[in-house]
Parts: sequence; C-alpha cells; structure tokens
Amino acid sequence: MRLLLVEDEIELARWVARALEQGGFVIEHVADGLQAEARLIAEEYDAVVLDLRLPGKDGLSVLKSMRGRDDRTPVLILTAQDTLDERVRGLNLGADDYLPKPFAIAELEARILALIRRSRGRAHPRLQCGSLVFDGETRSFTLGGAPLALTPRESTLLGALLARSGQPLTKAQLLDKVFSLDADVSPDAIEVLVYRLRKKLSGHGVTIVTLRGFGYLLEPEGPA
Repeated sequence: MRLLLVEDEIELARWVARALEQGGFVIEHVADGLQAEARLIAEEYDAVVLDLRLPGKDGLSVLKSMRGRDDRTPVLILTAQDTLDERVRGLNLGADDYLPKPFAIAELEARILALIRRSRGRAHPRLQCGSLVFDGETRSFTLGGAPLALTPRESTLLGALLARSGQPLTKAQLLDKVFSLDADVSPDAIEVLVYRLRKKLSGHGVTIVTLRGFGYLLEPEGPA
C-alpha cells in the first residue's frame, strides 16, 4: 500500500516512515503543501497522512483542493492542533479521520488500514488466486493453507499483483508501488523480487508470468 506522508517535522516524518515501512507500507514523504499538491495531482496513493501546519500551503487548503477536484483518496489529518474547531473544519472539508500528536504508531497504522478498507468497499477484503489467499484483516498471505513468509517488499509486490490477478502490471507500475519515489533503485530490483516470489510460490499452482512488452501478471497454473 502506497502512502503520501505530508509532514514538515523531518525527524518525526523519518520516524513515522520507518515504522510504517516495517508494516509493509511504501512511504513517499514531502515537507510542504505545494509539493503535496503536485504529487497528489501527478500520482495515485492508497491514503494520505496530512499535517495541518505546513509551509507553502497549509494542510486544510491541500485537502480542500483535493476534494474540489474530486480526489477521494482517504485522508488522515495528523496535527498538534487538537482543538474542536480544527477537527470540525478538517472533517467538514472532507478529511476521513483525525489523529492528534503525540500518537502511537500502532494506532496510526490501524487507522490508516481502516480508511483504506472502507475506501475499497469492504471491511476485511479477502483476495485469492488459486491456493494463494490474502486476508485483509490480518494482512497476511497463505499458500495452500499454510502461512507464507514474505519480506515487506515481497508482500507489497505480491499484493499488487493479486489485486490485479489476471491483468498485467508493468515494471514501472510495480516499482512505484514497492519503492518510494526518492529510493535510488533500478527497475531490475523488481526482477529480483519476482524471482524470489516465484521460488516461494513454486509447486503450489500459482505463478507470476512475464509478458514481454506488458509486464507481469499473477495467475493459476494450468494443468501440465
């Protein structure tokens, strides 16, 4: 899941990003409202964590612009300004949730996941391709009924393919989903992850197919 973190306190942003990445999120961080608006226009995210007191353009103005162009990406407002007026203004402008500072990472992660689940129309999505199953409530994969051990990046890549099972995703699309924008990585990193996932899926009736010129897709293996 790809998140945009809009926070001008750099040390706080680094702490939040590191913690959420451990939970399998892909984090892109910007430190002012103008940068946030540019990224939101150019890219798609599963959710936005938005501070209110920002240089360039304040968080409520960013939120107002989002909703004005019918961008329905879930937004969680994260701010030290925990007053009733601030909460009401944010919610009236289209924020989906509100979390005051200081906060616990576990609560932030739980709230983000709840927003994403609601935006996708199901409280606990369950995705399946052959014997591969993703449980949205536990955020875990099983393969042939047994838990599948994955790194956070493997989990993000496999989740993206499973969500589009039977449809190809390009290497560039997967790179955007698995790595943050400022990560200095080659597209070949996706090939490495795909290779590892193929080894873990091998022998269980599910495979990642390479379609030259199109990308990768996940599908059940046919009979031999």
